[in-house]
Amino acid sequence: MGRITALLLLCLALISIAIEAVDVSYDGRAITIDGKRRVLISGSIHYPRSTAEMWPSLIEKAKEGGLNVIETYVFWNAHEPQRRQYDFSRNLDLVRFIRTIQNQGLYAMLRIGPYVCAEWNYGGFPVWLHNLPNIEFRTNNAVFEAEMKTFTTLIVNMMKHEKLFASQGGPIILAQIENEYGNIMGSYGQNGKEYVQWCAQLAQSYQIGVPWVMCQQSDAPDPMINTCNGWYCDQFYPNSKNKPKMWTENWTGWFKNWGGPIPHRTAEDVAFAVGRFFQYGGIFQNYYMYHGGTNFGRTSGGPYITTSYDYDAPLDEYGNLNQPKWGHLKRLHELLKSMEKVLTMGSSNNIEYGNMMTATIYSYAGNSVCFLGNANPSKEATINFQNTQYTVPAWSVSILPDCFTEAYNTAKVNAQTSIMVTNNDDSNTLNWQWKPEALYTQTKNGQALGSVAMTTPQLLDQKAVTNDTSDYLWYITSVDIKKGNPILSQDLKLRVKTKGHVLHVFVNGRHVGSQYAQYGKYSFSYEANIKLNVGKNKISLLSGTVGLANYGAYFDNVKVGICGPVQLVGQKDGTEMIKDISKNMWKYKVGIHGENVKLYSPGSNRGWFTNGLPTDKTLLWYKTTFRTPVGTDPVVLDLKGLGKGQAWVNGNNIGRYWPSYLASDNGCSSTCDYRGTYSSNKCTTNCGNPTQRWYHVPRSFLRDGDQNTLVLFEEQGGNPYEVKVATVTVAKACANAYEGHKLELACNDNQVISEIKFVSFGVPEGECGSFKKGHCESSDALSVVKRLCLGKQKCSIHVDEKVLGPTECRVPQNRLAIDAICQTTISNEGKKH
Repeated sequence: MGRITALLLLCLALISIAIEAVDVSYDGRAITIDGKRRVLISGSIHYPRSTAEMWPSLIEKAKEGGLNVIETYVFWNAHEPQRRQYDFSRNLDLVRFIRTIQNQGLYAMLRIGPYVCAEWNYGGFPVWLHNLPNIEFRTNNAVFEAEMKTFTTLIVNMMKHEKLFASQGGPIILAQIENEYGNIMGSYGQNGKEYVQWCAQLAQSYQIGVPWVMCQQSDAPDPMINTCNGWYCDQFYPNSKNKPKMWTENWTGWFKNWGGPIPHRTAEDVAFAVGRFFQYGGIFQNYYMYHGGTNFGRTSGGPYITTSYDYDAPLDEYGNLNQPKWGHLKRLHELLKSMEKVLTMGSSNNIEYGNMMTATIYSYAGNSVCFLGNANPSKEATINFQNTQYTVPAWSVSILPDCFTEAYNTAKVNAQTSIMVTNNDDSNTLNWQWKPEALYTQTKNGQALGSVAMTTPQLLDQKAVTNDTSDYLWYITSVDIKKGNPILSQDLKLRVKTKGHVLHVFVNGRHVGSQYAQYGKYSFSYEANIKLNVGKNKISLLSGTVGLANYGAYFDNVKVGICGPVQLVGQKDGTEMIKDISKNMWKYKVGIHGENVKLYSPGSNRGWFTNGLPTDKTLLWYKTTFRTPVGTDPVVLDLKGLGKGQAWVNGNNIGRYWPSYLASDNGCSSTCDYRGTYSSNKCTTNCGNPTQRWYHVPRSFLRDGDQNTLVLFEEQGGNPYEVKVATVTVAKACANAYEGHKLELACNDNQVISEIKFVSFGVPEGECGSFKKGHCESSDALSVVKRLCLGKQKCSIHVDEKVLGPTECRVPQNRLAIDAICQTTISNEGKKH
């Protein structure tokens, strides 16, 4: 009887799997799911750049925004920081992340790589990989391929074990091997071509039951699908007519780098790129990023990528809706998915009007959908299309789901603009303690204190010594000067050549000076006057990195740290006298003392000083406690006034900070024209200010009450008295919506619309924050908007004269301009996110 029961249960389990499993394939038109061609709208959300507690909300907002796929890389160095020592805990719980996607009824795309780029430290490769003998990255090299296969197999088997591939009933419908290799493959010659073949064979050997893609790989071997990455991919076509047109990275903005301004990409331009892509046969597109998030700890790459990875994505760093981008794209997604059958099954025909104006007609089973695309960057186009006149703004696409009525134009934004504000939590008074970093310049009985990693008569690549366990490496040597040595001139200098990125110099225990590289120029020479004594002199050089390179051919071999030469330079009769100490015996010590003894731990309470708080001093530790702000708004630290360092909250490393590094005063503009080809320096703000001033503290890092511990390692010198705890919320919602559409206004969940500052329905002028009434308007609009919206968290307004009253404006289309104030309703309930 027991055997019969067991067999019955097994049969039921198999039947259940068979029912849930789906067949995912592709043809020359689309990805097919159970034989049905699909329009797939995807967005990148990288699980390590948020917290597990944030994932449900982020994915829910993505779904509400019209996405049906969530994409993520898999981050090798996060999961295997030391060889064969794995970490899938907390926000590295990949299975939990994929399950969260599944729970929302969405599909997943898993980009295993395992090279990711992603402005992630070392491109996602663990540094221990670099230190293996005879290895060459991303080429036909047995050592590399064996390690890549081991990790890729681990991930694939984990997904199989949890039944997460669609062929098993899971959400994963697509997988990716390698990443953007075609961009740099030429540098690797024939070995690069053989490596691509090996990657494809490895992927296919797993038999996961869903298609594999290779992005930016025009020679991707069958059955791998080659895909496009970039600002625009409408003119991309796959290498076979039997493969669908896919866009794996539509860059919604751009990353920030220390010392740079903040880049923005307009909602109109992103929508234009998507509209063009689908007009010309695209069928899968993925936003990179849909939520950028935060580079916690030391995960940012570059070098010099900021801790914030906001990316101007539709969901901001903290998970708020980035309006109008989120709302403008939501309406586009809804429309494209509603046309799925005609777009994927129909035949298409283009009509060229000249001057970069094209109409595209898709027809299937008696139904038609049309795109009117104007790629002219400055001139609108008025055309006669199927006996009707249409005016299409410059650099825009109009979509006509019935080939007659314009339902959407990419340049006409009918979503609100949210003005965000950072509110200091004035109830938090920070009382600081401090502790000096125990310098490795200290000696006892002639020996340097602390654990020595190695001693060798040469200058070593920093990552070869640290294995990336710390940003910091001490290079320590002694110089024995005999009496009468001519090098002991009054104008004695120490000259250090480094590929840093940061250098702090100590001679005989005294700080001589510091220097850091400028963004993009990571090699520099440091020179300073020093004084040496007769006898033994201790020279201690602290080298710091700010993220390792993550992109380019052979990026893994880019050296960091003090490369030399290191020289003592004296003067005699106007001639330099040089003593090269590069081949001295050098002692290497990994990390800083406070880091190694975990001063950032909340339980580290011994030896902290409460009086005489020093400011603007290098290599100091600061500690304080603060209360958790009331409510659910995202929490940030305002670190203005500090120099450079790292911050921990309750033992969680929230990332590197560097508010003293200001963006250039030049290059920003108060306005941004969406028209014309986008580049990362086209629409920038924040010139002359710290590249990053506010640093995200996820609420799941916080405790109830006032027992949160903040620890700072201040490397450069700053003033902690200026640090503030703050929250981020919506201050104002404004809009300039077109007649014939529905406007949705919303504050955050814990807010209501408390005041309507401005309303005009007609031909209003100006923009958000500076609207003015035009020459005609409805006299009823203000009272209608107040009735619909005041006191509510959100409201919907149909923008037409039946609702808002007649305008008597003789224009093709009236517009509704609104400025509304959002006010927080105090709540003692907080969410851990």
